[in-house]
Amino acid sequence: MDTHAEDYLRPYREAIKRHGAGFESTLWSSPEGQRRRFDVMIDLAGLEGCVILDVGCGRGDFAQRLIERGVKFERFIGIDALPEVIAAAQAQNLPRSEFRLGDALTDPSMLRTTEADFICFSGSLNTMDEPCARRLVQLAFEAAARGVVFNFLSDRPHERWADQPLAPARRFDTLAWVNWSLDLTSRVTFTQDYLDGHDATIMLRHD
Repeated sequence: MDTHAEDYLRPYREAIKRHGAGFESTLWSSPEGQRRRFDVMIDLAGLEGCVILDVGCGRGDFAQRLIERGVKFERFIGIDALPEVIAAAQAQNLPRSEFRLGDALTDPSMLRTTEADFICFSGSLNTMDEPCARRLVQLAFEAAARGVVFNFLSDRPHERWADQPLAPARRFDTLAWVNWSLDLTSRVTFTQDYLDGHDATIMLRHD
């Protein structure tokens, strides 16, 4: 296995060993924060009538949030490398949603097999190093028909976040990500005003 893949998955494997496939396996600090991040992605991309690929889908919480918000997506495909969370996602029997076991980092072909309009990453980049995360986002952008939307922990947060523990997650160089995104496409949307700069979201659309 790719060493980067093993490194980024290890914290999730350990969380599942400790807590099972419940919310704690997502490594989010709270369900409220997770929903806020989902809402930002939905508000930026819309996703109505779209085929959505969620990379690192966990228990299927993003699909659940789309349904709660009444977003009429065409089809939702979630992929995750951990069988425990895929089983939990499948057990929800969510409408127009399917969940597949796989790791797009070690098998990037998974990004192209779904014919997705939008490919989404929510939290799934947080335990990767930046070059690895950028490579994956670029492959997703090349594969998506319309674009990519993703979030990460910003290195330009409000001071109230200064002493908050992050491990095993890490902060990314936010300005470098914006510049890198603009090298891919002129149609870039960026925001980090929803959690006092703790988190940032970028949407890339094809020109």
